[in-house]
This record gives sequence, C-alpha cells and structure tokens, in this order.
Amino acid sequence: MVSPVKNTRETIKIKAIARHHGLFITLMGFIALLVVALFCNHFWLQARFPLMFMLLACFVTIFIGLLKLAEPKYSLIITSKALTFYHRHGDWKFNWQQIRNIHSVTNTVGITKEELNYVGIKLNSVELLVENISLRLANRMIHEQKPLLQYCIKQQLITFEQGILNFEPYLLSNGDLIKGPLAAFMHHSEVLHQALGAHLFISASNLNGSINDFVVLANNYLGSAED
Repeated sequence: MVSPVKNTRETIKIKAIARHHGLFITLMGFIALLVVALFCNHFWLQARFPLMFMLLACFVTIFIGLLKLAEPKYSLIITSKALTFYHRHGDWKFNWQQIRNIHSVTNTVGITKEELNYVGIKLNSVELLVENISLRLANRMIHEQKPLLQYCIKQQLITFEQGILNFEPYLLSNGDLIKGPLAAFMHHSEVLHQALGAHLFISASNLNGSINDFVVLANNYLGSAED
C-alpha cells in the first residue's frame, strides 16, 4: 500500500493482492506440467494414480495463475477528482463530492468489535449508483457480497427476508423506475447501508495493504476535495 500523501493532486494506482504473482504461478504451473508429462512418459504404468494427481495439481495451478492475470492491472485509481474501482466484470467511479465518508467496516457484538475485512463507502445518495456503476459489475457485486448479507442476517442486523435477492423495480426520487439487475443491486445496497452504514464495499483482496492504510489515504483525498 502506498503511504498516505500530503499532495492530494498526485494520482495513486493500487494493484490488488488478488493479482499478485499471477505470471509466476502460471509459469510454474506450465513448467511443472512439462516435468510431470516427462514422468508420465516413462512411469505411467508404474505410478498412474500419483501422476494423475500431479497432473491435476498442475492444471489447478495454471488455472489459478490465469485467474490472477485476468484481474485488471489496477483495482483502484485515486485522483484529486475521483475514486475509481476496476473489476474484471466492470467498474464504478465517483467524484469525491459524491462520497460522504469512507471507513473500515466493523460491527460491535457485545463488547467485541469485529472487523469485516471490507472498506465501506457511503454515498450522498444511493441513487448515484444508477449513473456511476457498470451493469455487469452491479450484477456481479450482488453475488460477491453474499457473505456480507449472511453475516448481517446472522448478527440480526437485517431480517432473513431483507437478505433475499429482490428484483422488484426500484423507484427513483424523480419518478423513474429502474429494473433488472441494477434494481436488484439498488435494493441490495440499501439493505447493506441500513445494516453497515455503507452503499459500496471494497474487499481487502482488492487492496495491496491494510484496510486502515487505504482508509487514511482515501480520506486525505476526500477531505481535500471538501476544503
């Protein structure tokens, strides 16, 4: 993680932990596959089952490496004007003036404060999502954030019924109706906002350092934009 900067006119580009070592893992998988293939050529009859297991392990390694390489080069870009999030299924972008606050997502259970491994972003209005998030990403986030909904149900922050995927049309303040996956994401974001105080969530795997470091960094830019 890049340390918090005083010059908030600087552009910060963050590579996700999820993308780290993708090329190395892929190459190691292919090299291991070649080695195992040579062993198969000479010892297949004597050690068929161990060699089959080794082949499977090589294919799994290659698959994991390719998944990492499929991630965007940068998961987050911070500029003096906006915060942009990139995902292999799309992106979202918000000007600092559209963001109310950025915080680590926590919940207090009894006397214990639980860290949920997410950064939460509260917007000035949930309706800002309509114009600022790609449709594919909105649809994907509904599924990727199921663990958050399950946690909220378990801790009784929301009811079981609120955690069910809702494809009902979403009525905007101007009278327009949003339908389909975007409407489902709007309902989803409202429920999570009620429970955890944020409309958008960035998983720790999309950062390249600690959540607290990112929160401090992002709030430096947010504070400068508000000045």
